[in-house]
Amino acid sequence: MPYSTINVVTDARGIAKLTLARPEKHNAMNHEMMIEITDAAKALGADETVRAVVLAALGKSFCAGGDLNWMRAQAEQDRAGKIAEARVLANMLATLNALPKPLIGRVEGNAFGGGIGMMAVCDIVVAVDGLRFALTETKLGLIPATIGPFVLRRMSETYARQVFFTAKSFSTELALRSGLVSSVCAVDEMDAAIETEIKPVLQTAPGAVAEAKALLQQMQGRDVENDIELTVNALADRWETDEAQLRIAAFFKDMT
Repeated sequence: MPYSTINVVTDARGIAKLTLARPEKHNAMNHEMMIEITDAAKALGADETVRAVVLAALGKSFCAGGDLNWMRAQAEQDRAGKIAEARVLANMLATLNALPKPLIGRVEGNAFGGGIGMMAVCDIVVAVDGLRFALTETKLGLIPATIGPFVLRRMSETYARQVFFTAKSFSTELALRSGLVSSVCAVDEMDAAIETEIKPVLQTAPGAVAEAKALLQQMQGRDVENDIELTVNALADRWETDEAQLRIAAFFKDMT
């Protein structure tokens, strides 16, 4: 099906490229983008001709997190509405995380908030040297709740403690050390670096890859539904605090 916020193409080898396509908004996520990514991930996962998926982005940023208008709409929702919209994001991340194909992140621009969440659900992330990343939610009186389970499992608590609640930006080098990023390359080396990750995949048996990935997640003791319920309620709790409402109102005022 045609999409308006993402592009999806698959080459003759079965390598699909899912590209975030809102460069004018730094690929910030809105409701439509999250729904489209979820739909595309389900379709690619069910397509037996697809061997691997590369998650990429157009423009200068990989993903700036939540779209400003989407955040304004959330601020106006009641608690049930806030939980429902957080669940859309959580379901998108869970669908990408459970994709029965290798998911390779191609990160050529900065990433913040939900963009870090998308990196965290990739199996392999290749990033350009010199980028900046951050979980900035606490500046708004919110918390990185919905993306939290995925980020924690990718970075480990040792590194998550350094960035999860400080809102400070961190480098590609720290992202590499933490495990959020798998390898780093120069801008002009990205095509070759991605191909280096794709070639071994094409030598494997697709069914075995899918079952190995599923087994790995089972051995981690993941309970995605419990994670989603915990995090969407934790985020709704923060939205309702005076602290968050004051900071968010100030943020929106600065944006006008």
